[in-house]
Amino acid sequence: MKKKRIAVFTGAGISAESGIKTFRDIDGLWENYSIEEVASPQGWQKNPELVNEFYNLRRKQVLEAHPNAAHKALVKLEKKFDVTIITQNIDDLHERAGSKQIIHLHGEIRKVRSTVKSSLIYTMEGWELKIGDRCEMGSQLRPHIVWFGESVPMMDNAMSMVSVADILIVVGTSLNVYPAAGLLGYADRNIPKYLVDPNPQNTGSISNLTIISEKAGDGVPRLVEELLNTA
Repeated sequence: MKKKRIAVFTGAGISAESGIKTFRDIDGLWENYSIEEVASPQGWQKNPELVNEFYNLRRKQVLEAHPNAAHKALVKLEKKFDVTIITQNIDDLHERAGSKQIIHLHGEIRKVRSTVKSSLIYTMEGWELKIGDRCEMGSQLRPHIVWFGESVPMMDNAMSMVSVADILIVVGTSLNVYPAAGLLGYADRNIPKYLVDPNPQNTGSISNLTIISEKAGDGVPRLVEELLNTA
């Protein structure tokens, strides 16, 4: 019997419980610089050293973090379901927890890429990228991140997965960040949808929605057990 397909859309809230700070946690500023200055192509062109330092510290933070109960619970769904994680997060906590199919909408902090050929992508061993570290074509490497103002190359894949899902789960995202927040519009109106978030917002127009007003670490394991027991 073919497994039902579950699309899981995760945001900053699921990683916050592992100690990973969000842009909101740093109040839109870092060392008195706006987030746009350290997370945009213009910022990189203006001051690559500053942008690089920002992402080195983010990378170091991710390496020191560990998957939490929510990440681990989602892996259990794979026993009975065909699960795809679609995440706005740039960390690798879903991978380290053991999830097999993951779409990173906003890039991956533990990877870097060429500044002249975006398809040249490398996985880093440690946390520190240095100015002067170059790709095989001789160009400076940059964080493999979707910056403000850049297109989201994995969006089409994500839309396709949501459109064929039998169940949609949303965890730890305010549904305010577009184009990612628009993903819910691609889900079938009639499929069950679950939102796990202690402060749910913008949910009025979502059909067939069950809201679980809890932190990810509490709500996700409970939801997973319920789905497994009824599968």
